[in-house]
Amino acid sequence: MSETPQNESTDSPDFESMTRDIAEVPAVEVIVTVAVNLMSAAAVKLGLTEEGEKHKDLDEARKLIHALAGLLDAGATEVSSFHAAPLRDGLKSLQLAFREASLIPDEPGQGPGEKYTGPVYG
Repeated sequence: MSETPQNESTDSPDFESMTRDIAEVPAVEVIVTVAVNLMSAAAVKLGLTEEGEKHKDLDEARKLIHALAGLLDAGATEVSSFHAAPLRDGLKSLQLAFREASLIPDEPGQGPGEKYTGPVYG
C-alpha cells in the first residue's frame, strides 16, 4: 500500500507557473541578474565577505570571474550602457581583488576574464 504525501502539490514546483513568470521577464533583466549572481559568488570565493577566509577559494573565483567577463562581453550589445557600465566596474574590481589575493599574480592579460576585457592593472 503506497502512501501519497498530503502536501504533494505544495512540495513539487509548479513548472507551468515558473515558465510563465520567466516568459514575462525582459532579457536585459535576466542577463543583469545572472551577472549580479556571478559577481556575488566571486566576491564570496575571493574572501570579500564578513566570513572572509572561510569561503575563500581562488580557483573557484577564477572560474566565476571568467564566466562573468564572458557574459558581459557577449551581452554588451544587448544591454544598455546604463546596465553595462556598473557591471563592468564590478568585474574590474573583482579582477583587481583576484590579483591582490593571488600569491603569484597572473601576467597582465592572463588573469581571469582578461581574455575578454584586456589586461587589468592594479
